[in-house]
Amino acid sequence: MRYRYRAMQPDGRTVRGELDAAGLDELEQGLRERGLSFINGEAARPPLWRARLPRRELMHLCFHLEQLLDAGVPIVDSLAELRETTRHARLRDIVVAMLSDISAGKPLSEAAARHPAAFDAVFVSLLRAGEHAGTLPETIRDIGSTIERDDELAAHARRVAIYPAIVGGLLGVALLVALTHVVPELEKLFRTTGQTLPLQTRVLLWLSHAVAAWGWALAMIAAAAAAGLRVALARSAALRLRRDFLLLRLPLIGELRRKLALARFAALFATLYAAGINVIDALRTSEDITGNLALREGLRSATLDIEQGRTISQAFASTGLFPPLVTRMLRLGEQTGGLDRALANVSNLYRRDVSEAIARLQASLEPALTVTMGALLLWIATAVLGPIYDILTHLPV
Repeated sequence: MRYRYRAMQPDGRTVRGELDAAGLDELEQGLRERGLSFINGEAARPPLWRARLPRRELMHLCFHLEQLLDAGVPIVDSLAELRETTRHARLRDIVVAMLSDISAGKPLSEAAARHPAAFDAVFVSLLRAGEHAGTLPETIRDIGSTIERDDELAAHARRVAIYPAIVGGLLGVALLVALTHVVPELEKLFRTTGQTLPLQTRVLLWLSHAVAAWGWALAMIAAAAAAGLRVALARSAALRLRRDFLLLRLPLIGELRRKLALARFAALFATLYAAGINVIDALRTSEDITGNLALREGLRSATLDIEQGRTISQAFASTGLFPPLVTRMLRLGEQTGGLDRALANVSNLYRRDVSEAIARLQASLEPALTVTMGALLLWIATAVLGPIYDILTHLPV
């Protein structure tokens, strides 16, 4: 539970803040461990929205915790060291709360499970498996590697969207300024001459009038439509499934999204399986990592097939999500007893394909956007300069 507190520093200054604790006694103990004297506290109102911890902070936490545990430092001392060295305020509060829980006899996985905004179900499942197997340092290292791979894939996805978003935004602003300020002034000049305007100029003037007369109405309609679609998606699972299915069918982007999702799934499934979690539990735990309902339904179908006695390679092949090369690698992993290595190879294959596909997409997007922007600006320039040229040619010398 989140508590707001008021405490006193050793120099007598009063500080205020928030901290996770099971009760006021635990809150007082946590503050005492931070060198603060508890004055009073109360339950904090839950925020409407709280951002997850940055992946970089989780990666650093896993790296330092694994190094300390591998060196033989007890878990309590390791967390105490992290409490002193962590600069991120929220992560420091979480470490303090976890240290209090572990000091009270709780295992690390249970202490982490009390902070779902920082440690998801996959993180906690892997910690629990590492505790049961007695390989906690190695498990934490694998968790850090998984987070790092996930961050790398997310960076690939952001890289595709950044350039089109910047170019599209600049082009939209330029068009809006031209239609609302430049074109109306030029229209006054054209009307004074009484000349017949070419078609492209008339189309440009019509667009300027439409933006001036209906711009706000169109913006409100678009916002209402977007809000309505969001509400409909939130209320209808069938509609969300249909949306995600269509996203996978988009040219270029759809295949890229599929590979990104499957790369994340294969990497996580390999990590869970290597940690000693059985296939069914590993599949169910890693379903949500795809972020796509259509893929999730396919994986659930594969899980049901495996429960009914089919092999993993047969079940995956029946979904139609994995190409034949991947199912052959899975079949080979089953035959050799190295399924985790086969899944890791699948993840590496998809990550390499994603990197190459993003490089190709960026190489094609940049000139395509440049040509599109140039063609649009050329059309506007022709529509504006054509009548001006006619005016100049008819001026008396």
